[in-house]
Amino acid sequence: MPDVVLSKRGRYAALKRRHGADHPTTQAASRELREATLARHITRLVDQAPPLTDEQRARLAGLLRPAGGQAGEAA
Repeated sequence: MPDVVLSKRGRYAALKRRHGADHPTTQAASRELREATLARHITRLVDQAPPLTDEQRARLAGLLRPAGGQAGEAA
C-alpha cells in the first residue's frame, strides 16, 4: 500500500515551489499533509494499544474536538 503521507508531502513540495508557501492551494496541501501525518500516527498508536473501553474512546475523541465544541459537531 502506498504511503499517503509521502504522496501528500510530494504534492505540497511541488505546490510550494510553483506557487509559494502563502498561496491558498499550497496552504490547503499543507493542511492535507498534516492531517495525513496525524492519521498515520494515530493509526499506528491504536494498532499497538490494547483495546479501549467505550469511556476511554469517548474521552480520546473529545481531545479531537475544538475548544467550545462548535466546529464540525453534529447536532
